[in-house]
Amino acid sequence: MNEKTRLFLCDDHAVVRQGLKMFLALDNSLEVVGEASNGVEGLEKIAELMPDVVLMDLVMPIMDGITAIREIKTRFPEIEVIAVTSVLEDAKVMSAMQAGAMGYLLKDTKADELVEAIHAAGRGEVRLSPEAAKRLMREVQTPDKSESLTPRETETLRLIAKGYANKLIARAFNIEERTVKTHVSNLLSKLGLRSRTQAALYALKIGLVDLDTLLQAEG
Repeated sequence: MNEKTRLFLCDDHAVVRQGLKMFLALDNSLEVVGEASNGVEGLEKIAELMPDVVLMDLVMPIMDGITAIREIKTRFPEIEVIAVTSVLEDAKVMSAMQAGAMGYLLKDTKADELVEAIHAAGRGEVRLSPEAAKRLMREVQTPDKSESLTPRETETLRLIAKGYANKLIARAFNIEERTVKTHVSNLLSKLGLRSRTQAALYALKIGLVDLDTLLQAEG
């Protein structure tokens, strides 16, 4: 229970990485295990260090953050990625989510909110800034044709949107966590989605939860 969440920072500005390390060091449950200035360097180090959570800038030289997120989630699906950027552009927000980012936060996000988002990602919970969530809502498409979800998969989808990690969903259903993972995998496959964040937004789109529930989700 006392294990630290291992973090990796990927940002092309050294001063940003230094600033992040300084205030993240104030939380003794977090540990920055590595950093990189571009996506290529980041992927190499992430493969060696295997952190729990990556904070990923989107605009970087050599390999941009969106490409790096896609590579990380393809090669290391268990690693969660939070996109952290100074730019809130609809296309970038959507691309980051499609690539598999767990969350999307602005660089002017308050320190305590960023720390909470990191802890949430470490637990497998979705976190989005309100601005990002609202923009994503305009872009999320409901599948034209998708297999119907079972009642248990539908309720799993609802709990994902409410911010529940697999462990809490298992507790709510009184089932094993690995069974929850199967439900999550099945519903993502049926809906043609790549991440829990996309699933949460889909649940919002079809009315399983409202926007306030998604933004206030604490799991």
